[in-house]
Amino acid sequence: MTTVATPESARSATTAEVCITACADTYRTSGEILAHAVGIIPALGARLAKLTTAPDIVLSDGEAFFLSGPPMPGDPGAPAPTIEGWAPFRRIFDIVATGRRQSMMGASQIDRFGNQNISLIGGWAHPTRQLIGVRGAPGNTANHRVDYWISRHSPRIFVETVDMVSGVGNDRAREAGLEHHHLGVIVTNLAVLGYAPDGAVTVLSVHPGVDPRTVAASTGFALDETDAPLTRTPNAVELRLIREILDPRGTRSREVAD
Repeated sequence: MTTVATPESARSATTAEVCITACADTYRTSGEILAHAVGIIPALGARLAKLTTAPDIVLSDGEAFFLSGPPMPGDPGAPAPTIEGWAPFRRIFDIVATGRRQSMMGASQIDRFGNQNISLIGGWAHPTRQLIGVRGAPGNTANHRVDYWISRHSPRIFVETVDMVSGVGNDRAREAGLEHHHLGVIVTNLAVLGYAPDGAVTVLSVHPGVDPRTVAASTGFALDETDAPLTRTPNAVELRLIREILDPRGTRSREVAD
């Protein structure tokens, strides 16, 4: 077992900031798509991407308006984002169907092939917990790229088999012949996970300061974390944008604490 040392340059960035840049990196090759990000860290990641590596992505106000750029509360002199488009809820389904959208969702459970559950915990007939329902997960995973954000990596979330499939995983997508199915990455507070050629979850990188063995121990199915590289850390420009422009109040620490 090899423990990856944390370079001095990585220690200045918090885990939350590493996670934000990992989320931002999911948009590097996306082009002009509607970014749908659920959660503080994913939303900050999309906004950071818009200002740096992915200027063509489209951000919304979370309701019906497309914006020219992200809100920048740390820059009082910056003009408010211009409203460039309008998409009421009924139009979102049309955008989803075209594939010109990219979603980073959460999950109550994810299994080794990326099947996601946000509906219930326990047996179908007598669940022990009712959650939010499938929501948009089936349509998202059938039509465009979907990434996942997990703020607390644990065996309760990463399970051998999900109690119900909300978002379609790689194994079921292949069986069903879903042509536009595309699972990207899973960003967690410990690591960035991806998918092997057989569709199974694999470790792409481990965050600075995290023992790789912790990633395996926090996952409810077999995961080989051997020799995983470090997740990249934000550069000076990205750190300034996160800390001073996009999130001066530090809301990122509500989801991930160091």
